[in-house]
Amino acid sequence: MNLGNIGLSGLLLILVVLLLLFGPNKLPELGRAFGKSLREFKEATRGLTEDTPAEAAQRQVQTASGQMQGAHVEPIPLKDEEPGV
Repeated sequence: MNLGNIGLSGLLLILVVLLLLFGPNKLPELGRAFGKSLREFKEATRGLTEDTPAEAAQRQVQTASGQMQGAHVEPIPLKDEEPGV
């Protein structure tokens, strides 16, 4: 059974059941809460996939010098960090 192929009749059935369970006044509130949760989740996961500026610069230097594979690279300390920490 493929859940990705619900169709129009299946979608209408789901909406009718939701309307009966929660009522017409509660559905907009549930939609807003779901949208807000989804937006917060996307923002939180976006930070996991992006590199910091120091990592991006380090990767550009490695790629330009041809040392991307098998090279050991020391991390570049940020201005706020002490060397050797």
